[in-house]
Amino acid sequence: MLRYGGFYGPGTSLAPGGENAEMIRRGKFPVVGDGAGVWSFIHIADAAEATVAALERGRPGIYNVVDDEPAPVREWLPAVASALGAKPPRHVPRWAGRLLAGEAAAVMMTEVRGASNQKAKRELDWQPHHPSWRQGIAEVAA
Repeated sequence: MLRYGGFYGPGTSLAPGGENAEMIRRGKFPVVGDGAGVWSFIHIADAAEATVAALERGRPGIYNVVDDEPAPVREWLPAVASALGAKPPRHVPRWAGRLLAGEAAAVMMTEVRGASNQKAKRELDWQPHHPSWRQGIAEVAA
């Protein structure tokens, strides 16, 4: 079983023109609450390479297919906004985020924890070509 991080790269929602990128660009993707929810990302090309590695070399089990740098929303969302040429995201209280987007979204923004790719790297002999969303997002946005 492969558990992927949030996809970015060509054709994804975080690519310029993608749904989430446009929400960020238009200021409609705020930091909710303290923004402490930690997200893990993966470039779509790295996800494809990890999938092939799992098919060729993987043993039964669970593999997190993510980059090397999980980050809290309060860190990655402003960085993505900047890469897209957008204003910094606004902050809204958790209760407002829950009201506008639902409890699951509020939890994603404030409570989730990132994932480690160590098992996938070790057992699949895989390395992401985009080890950090910081460089990967900047590359995609350019």
